[in-house]
Amino acid sequence: MAMAVAPHRESSSGSMNKHLDTGKYVRYTAEQVEALERVYAECPKPSSMRRQQLIRECPILSHIEPRQIKVWFQNRRCREKQRKEASRLQTVNRKLTAMNKLLMEENDRLQKQVSQLVCENGYMRQQLQNASAATTDASCESVVTTPQHPLRDANNPAGLLSIAEETLAEFLSKATGTAVDWVQMPGMKPGPDSVGIVAISHACSGVAARACGLVSLEPTKIAEILKDRLSWFRDCRSLEVFTMFPAGNGGTIELIYMQMYAPTTLAPARDFWTLRYTINLDDGSLVVCERSLSGSGAGPNSAAATQFVRAEMLPSGYLIRPCEGGGSIIHIVDHLNLEAWSVPEVLRPLYESSKVVAQKMTIAALRHIRQIAQETSGEVVYGLGRQPAVLRTFSQRLSRGFNDAINGFNDDGWSLMSCDGAEDVIISINSAKNVGTIANPAANTLALSGGILCAKASMLLQNVPPALLVRFLREHRSEWADFSIDAYSAGSLKSGSYAFQGLRSTRFSGSQVVMPLGHTVEHEELLEVIRLEGHALTQEEAIFSRDIHLLQICCGLDENAVGSCSELVFAPIDEMFPDDAPLLPSGFRIIPLDSKSCEKQDVLNAHRTLDLASNLEAGPATNRASGNASSNAINTRSVLTIAFQFPFENHLQDNVATMARQYIRSVISSVQRVSMAIAPSGLSPHLGQKLSPVSPEALTLAQWICHSFSYYFGIELLGTERHVEDSVLKQLWHHQDAILCCSLKSLPVFTFANQAGLDMLETTLVALQDITLEKMFDESGWKALCSDFAKIMQQGFAYLPAGICTSTMGRHVSYEQAFAWKVLAEENTVHCLAFSFVNWSFV
Repeated sequence: MAMAVAPHRESSSGSMNKHLDTGKYVRYTAEQVEALERVYAECPKPSSMRRQQLIRECPILSHIEPRQIKVWFQNRRCREKQRKEASRLQTVNRKLTAMNKLLMEENDRLQKQVSQLVCENGYMRQQLQNASAATTDASCESVVTTPQHPLRDANNPAGLLSIAEETLAEFLSKATGTAVDWVQMPGMKPGPDSVGIVAISHACSGVAARACGLVSLEPTKIAEILKDRLSWFRDCRSLEVFTMFPAGNGGTIELIYMQMYAPTTLAPARDFWTLRYTINLDDGSLVVCERSLSGSGAGPNSAAATQFVRAEMLPSGYLIRPCEGGGSIIHIVDHLNLEAWSVPEVLRPLYESSKVVAQKMTIAALRHIRQIAQETSGEVVYGLGRQPAVLRTFSQRLSRGFNDAINGFNDDGWSLMSCDGAEDVIISINSAKNVGTIANPAANTLALSGGILCAKASMLLQNVPPALLVRFLREHRSEWADFSIDAYSAGSLKSGSYAFQGLRSTRFSGSQVVMPLGHTVEHEELLEVIRLEGHALTQEEAIFSRDIHLLQICCGLDENAVGSCSELVFAPIDEMFPDDAPLLPSGFRIIPLDSKSCEKQDVLNAHRTLDLASNLEAGPATNRASGNASSNAINTRSVLTIAFQFPFENHLQDNVATMARQYIRSVISSVQRVSMAIAPSGLSPHLGQKLSPVSPEALTLAQWICHSFSYYFGIELLGTERHVEDSVLKQLWHHQDAILCCSLKSLPVFTFANQAGLDMLETTLVALQDITLEKMFDESGWKALCSDFAKIMQQGFAYLPAGICTSTMGRHVSYEQAFAWKVLAEENTVHCLAFSFVNWSFV
């Protein structure tokens, strides 16, 4: 029997091994793969029970072991991950290839420019050595002189085609040639993920800017978007195509009249009378070029045009080349003569600065195209469930309404109230507009006898960083705003009544809750809803909502962005936030005035802020350096424009005007006080301490956080390396784990977070202070924290298990472990509580 059993056992073992070997490489039929793919589409990672259920429900899979089904799903997920990674690498490779092509072309252009300058230099030396030469040859200047084309040339298609072809040649010589001496835009660094390669003109007639970039859209789509200037150019008031006809060579010629807003109340607006030429080149490129047809005597001269100064557009436009693998390479050139002679001397640098043209037109066009491309691909996430187009429309309506208020055009119904010319505040009224017509243009205006009143003023600021001032106005609204005035405007919009008695008794806490809606790709513009919490003073009114909601855009917060203006524009809005909500925008605009002598000088004092992030990118050494350089920034100037709009009833017009004038003067007084404080030459260079006396400097807080963590847990929060004190805050800010600090009040609120903490909560430093600790955790997590709270306060620290919290956008965030500890200040007093969330990720 032993002899008989042994072979049998050997045979069984061999059979089992053979089965495992064949099962190791299962060949699936097409039907089996189709069934598995259906399950994978619903659930890429099925559980063990789901896999067994799949085998029971699909007879064609009954002969396959569950372990092999598990292996198939693992391999399928791996292939999907490899496919996505390969696709991402191909996209990056295409970007790098296209960027390399752009850089090589830019290098060739610069070499040609160097050769040209060498020849010109030799020619100049020869002329200087020749004493008999009276003047130098005009060809030594690398400037394109644009002749004026009389209007009679525009009366026949042949003349227009000649102008169009000349415009095309001159534009291409600027876009890819050496017709203009280009220098790199200060602060703009090229790269595959940057906005592009940006340059401004040097020693050129007029002001010009050029940009090159990569956009993942087709050329025809890009041209369609860019030709619609009203959709992206915030300073464009109107654009009307008077006539359009084919050029005979496949191109199209258009005659266009365009109006641009004036940025301040101190200067008239600009308009243009241009020819636009669209044509496809032989190499597959698409060109849209444009130039002024004539001087001020041509084009529309209606009564509306009397408030404009006719400016000149020198050959400008867009060169759009298709890119291999999809997308396009785009070259943008904007070349203008803004007639600086027509504005006060103090404002002329604004009209003679190529950097302003680059920021407002050239870079704005490229950023808008990139924004549309990323929205189309689904890469952009917005809050409150709003579509990108809706939020973009809100931003445009706020900007357009604010520009309308500043300019007050007669054809829009605006007129000045009687004044003797000595008033510091300008009051204009518009009886043709009221809340009803803003919300519904087809509404019967006879039922509402009233209008809109605008109080506006402009002032010169000395040595005040615009971005810093706008950040203060945004973060500390209670320092300058009167909430009862906001309640009046908000109540008028909500109820449709303009009653001046809208200033009802309400107590506002002064706190504001920031609800982010969205931002542009590079965060140069933020769109948000502000809720100002109000409380009724009587029990009868307690049932009504007293909160004020403001829709707000904020741009120009980056102090390193050269040539850009900073704005804070807001409008009362209903808490339901309807898409067609009426808007009466008000706000602030601060425009830097760079003189020609400091055209190449970057914005100074780039790392000063008013909150706990004051030293995030630079330690005290950098701050001291900026302080030493502040003496060189004494002559930097900017112009501040303020405009506030109010609804009114006819019989209360004078009362509302008096209230508006007094309110604007109080706002101006507050802004002047703050400006003197934040100016480097001011009496109080440490404004942050005065604004928040109970909060330490950011560097000090970072040191407290790290020292307290080391004291309680026995390890270094930032690793084992020794760091100099000046870099502690920067390392804490960029630490991979989310670190947050909250107050020790009865209802703890967050006071500080590093970059990972802000990313985890999907918020900003401004909105962080309105988030309570309770809102962050779910119910089970909050109960667990409460149970450990006594231990934290007794022993000073606690280890928290893995859990799930919630971001401000409602997304769930999981973390593997969390630490909680008391942050000890001087003399071992407890300043706040700190939390560190390790290996967090969105679920």
